Amino acid sequence: MDIVLKLRELRRLRGLSQKNVAHLSGVGEKTVSSFETGERVDAMKVSQLRKLLRVYNITEEQFFSPKMDQWFDADARIERSREESLVVRLGELPPLMRDALLERFELMLQAAELAAASQPGRAPVPPAARPSASSRLYAVA
Repeated sequence: MDIVLKLRELRRLRGLSQKNVAHLSGVGEKTVSSFETGERVDAMKVSQLRKLLRVYNITEEQFFSPKMDQWFDADARIERSREESLVVRLGELPPLMRDALLERFELMLQAAELAAASQPGRAPVPPAARPSASSRLYAVA
């Protein structure tokens, strides 16, 4: 996805108008519009892009990452929302119940990873390379 589309979609996802973005970023409203239409995107200064990205709470690394395209994919957004909802709901459970569910979930993940690794052409993911579900939950909660 190109810069023009990313800028326009980020603004829309944040529920902001071009006028809002201009006010929050200090970049002129006509300038914001011309970047989003592609009219002046080739004249964009790095400082202007940084100001816009701050408004969207996105780093430059995130903006230029291939993962950014997934943000705009409706199916990927639904899946992220579903996962985030599960983590929130899990965090709201009493500690003993949450820990019991996390242990079971980790066992199911390990079984799924072993099954996936046994398929031809797949390299196993070393356990040390991924945090446990409980450490991810506490980091998010």
